[in-house]
Amino acid sequence: MRFLIYFLFYSLLTSFPSYARSTDEQLLQFFNRQRTPALDAPMAAITNSVYPLATAMPLAQLIYGYTTHNNQCVQKGWQTVGAIGINAILTFSLKYSINRTRPYITYPAIIPYNLQSDPSFPSGHTSYAFAAATTIGLQYHKWYLTLPAYAWASSVGISRLYLGEHYPTDVLAGAICGAGSAWLSYKGMQFLQSRRRKVAPKP
Repeated sequence: MRFLIYFLFYSLLTSFPSYARSTDEQLLQFFNRQRTPALDAPMAAITNSVYPLATAMPLAQLIYGYTTHNNQCVQKGWQTVGAIGINAILTFSLKYSINRTRPYITYPAIIPYNLQSDPSFPSGHTSYAFAAATTIGLQYHKWYLTLPAYAWASSVGISRLYLGEHYPTDVLAGAICGAGSAWLSYKGMQFLQSRRRKVAPKP
């Protein structure tokens, strides 16, 4: 009986990675099979919107904050810079330490929109999108800003699958990295503000 339990436990551990890989591939193929000429351009536009928007967001906050002497907006701008910076370090550290090959290299049936030279895990586009969306949610606490931001970030993740650039687990990991980076930056800014209040001279 003990041997049977050990055997079943060992079988589960050894089969899970292959099952996970199979599910990852099947989900990717499902999205990639939806490719049509009519959808290629919109999906590519969603993907290509990430880096310009992730750059424009902190710049707009900082420019507006400094020109109007709005210290709260300046703090939000630097918090956004922190989120993007933490996300960049985390994402690219994981990319090159794990060094997962792109799905279209491992599975030639996957048709990519563009050939990428960097590793696959996690998805950089998705991580930047979720870093920006989570930052908006943490900073403004307005549903009419947060919901569109997350809808956009989610569409970025779907576009990476549709375009054949990433596995679903790459996209999921990218979302976690981006959201986590935004939270760390938010908490870091709160800590700095509390420190400043403690050392500020009392009137």
